[in-house]
Amino acid sequence: MDVVMLSRLQFAVAVFFHFIFVPLTLGLSLLIAWMETRYVMTGDVMWKRQAKFWGKLFIINFTLGVVTGITLEFQFGTNWSRYSEYVGDIFGSLLAIEATVAFFLESTFLAVWHFGWNRVGKKLHLFAIWAVAIAGNISALWIILANGWMQNPVGYALRNGRAELDNFFTVLANPYAWGMYFHTVISAWMLGGFFVLGVSAWHLLRNNETEFFRKAFRMVAPFTFVMALLVAFAGHHQGGNVAKFQPVKLAAMEAQWETESKVPFYLFVLPDTKAERNVVEALPLPGMMSWVAYGDSNATIQGLKEFPKEDRPPVTTTFWSFRIMLLLGGLFILLGILAWVQSRSEKINPYVMRALIWNIPLPYLGLMFGWTVAEVGRQPWIVYNLMRTVDAVSPVPAGNVAISLVAFIVVYTMLGLVDIFLLRKYACKGPAA
Repeated sequence: MDVVMLSRLQFAVAVFFHFIFVPLTLGLSLLIAWMETRYVMTGDVMWKRQAKFWGKLFIINFTLGVVTGITLEFQFGTNWSRYSEYVGDIFGSLLAIEATVAFFLESTFLAVWHFGWNRVGKKLHLFAIWAVAIAGNISALWIILANGWMQNPVGYALRNGRAELDNFFTVLANPYAWGMYFHTVISAWMLGGFFVLGVSAWHLLRNNETEFFRKAFRMVAPFTFVMALLVAFAGHHQGGNVAKFQPVKLAAMEAQWETESKVPFYLFVLPDTKAERNVVEALPLPGMMSWVAYGDSNATIQGLKEFPKEDRPPVTTTFWSFRIMLLLGGLFILLGILAWVQSRSEKINPYVMRALIWNIPLPYLGLMFGWTVAEVGRQPWIVYNLMRTVDAVSPVPAGNVAISLVAFIVVYTMLGLVDIFLLRKYACKGPAA
């Protein structure tokens, strides 16, 4: 493999390993803040135990997430120096704000929250965990604004052979980035909900701390169901942004080869990329794809053949990642309904509980496939219609990147196993007496 593909793989490995930790941090912090709010408002010590138990799992996840995230920004200098030189004036400013404001705010108040039990007042302690939750989600905003600019570059001017920041507020108001943000963050909140439901279900099946985990289950089940619905709504909205700003990505997501109007959505499709056609197109929903993309079932959608081959993304990866994401999204809505119904019943349904336990890793996969659609579907551009990926890579030997790629995989695999081991250990152990 050449240096471009190796650098892409290395960044993908680093991002995906780091993103194992990010969504649980975003979702769980919000739920812990909610639990402690109930403790402060009611004085019920059970909610204090809830905040402490789930907080322990949060801190394990947060700590390992910080370790895996530090290396990411360095890669813009080591592997993507030409990219940094060309667009660093814009991209770097967003990441700098994330690191110097949101991340440090989150870390500082997390220390106050973790070490402040019985040392600071209840209200200050509650403020600390809400600050952690809000700062974490703001941190995600700045990172996604940076990525959204790569998807839909705005607010820049070409000067002196590079892209320079021309209007910061235009960058902040980028509609593509905000669509990505809401779709990602709501997905993370849903993941946090399913994590709590899965752990609670494990204990309820074993009659461990029944009152404790039944309360957690009843609190989180309706929240998770609503988030699963909002994920679908946000995804639909972002589909409109893709159609407007990246029509070639939309065509790859649906394996749409020809330009057509009144385009149906086929429930079963098997694309043949070499022949540039679909071998199977079964169970159509008439006009659905046109409606999803443009809000009009009669709208015309550009096919892949409208674009030069060198400007098309890898169709197979983009298409199947999108289809798996859709399938998982439907599953999450179904499980959200079942969990909500179960939360209103005194009798435990073992099938629903087991399904929720086995579901714990699936929201992670859904998020990963979603980001695969976003990033692979943008290729061959690192900044859409502005800079190609092949022009952004650092002029370094491919062998050096291969060695560091192997090192990343080994170290990150170890960290991932440590995270899974610690989360499983303390989740199964249950809350302190």
